[in-house]
Amino acid sequence: MNRLIIIDALNLVRRMHATQPDESDMDALELRISSAINKLIKFHAPTHMVLVWDGDGDSWRKALYEDYKKGRKPMPESLQKGLDKLKQQLSDRKWQHIDADSEADDVVATLAMKLASKNGQAIIVSTDNGYSQLNHPMVSQWDHFGKHFFDIEAYEQKLGVEREQFLEYWSLAGSSGNRIPGVPGIGPKSAAQLLGTFRSVKNIYGSLEQLGEKQAQKLEAGKEMARLSYKLAQLKTDMPLKVSLNQFRLTDPTSKN
Repeated sequence: MNRLIIIDALNLVRRMHATQPDESDMDALELRISSAINKLIKFHAPTHMVLVWDGDGDSWRKALYEDYKKGRKPMPESLQKGLDKLKQQLSDRKWQHIDADSEADDVVATLAMKLASKNGQAIIVSTDNGYSQLNHPMVSQWDHFGKHFFDIEAYEQKLGVEREQFLEYWSLAGSSGNRIPGVPGIGPKSAAQLLGTFRSVKNIYGSLEQLGEKQAQKLEAGKEMARLSYKLAQLKTDMPLKVSLNQFRLTDPTSKN
């Protein structure tokens, strides 16, 4: 069976760079990143692997909502200056990569779901909770820093909703990490309670007369924001990618670079 490790590259790199004693020491960072990737290969024994890098273009989400990801900390200057060299060093180790036009998330999601549809196993290496919406038995998410697979049941308990409702939840409560707005005045607790009672956003909006006046008014006023937030949170799984799985095959998965 084909097993593909898909590394959300900047998610890994930025977190490792943030723990550098000397943030300008890019050679040390490259060694740490390479060591991490070798550990991933040894532990998961994949047949294929690819790093997916964010691009510089504006996301389609930004075009929909100007404040999308507004306020996020910019990439540190030292990392920005050394990123091209780092990418080349990793490529020199014969590790394949894809440069997304903008966000890596949709490319990662497309690769994972496409392989899963062909009975292959996809392991996404990232700490981004957004990948939890990819509900397929052949798709999993690995937290390199915590050294464990993403715990869907624990996340369901944290949010107070079922996995099939994650997107509905974010459409109501928003997501602070990505500056997805949600419905003004509807917080996490209210979103979970509403979805527990009505199961879906569609049902909620079809039952406003059953709610208290103030809550119904908030939902009615924020109806368009709920629709927008759903779109912003939803990963695309049909990106046009001119790649084939064979490009990402590890020539000798057991050997270290």
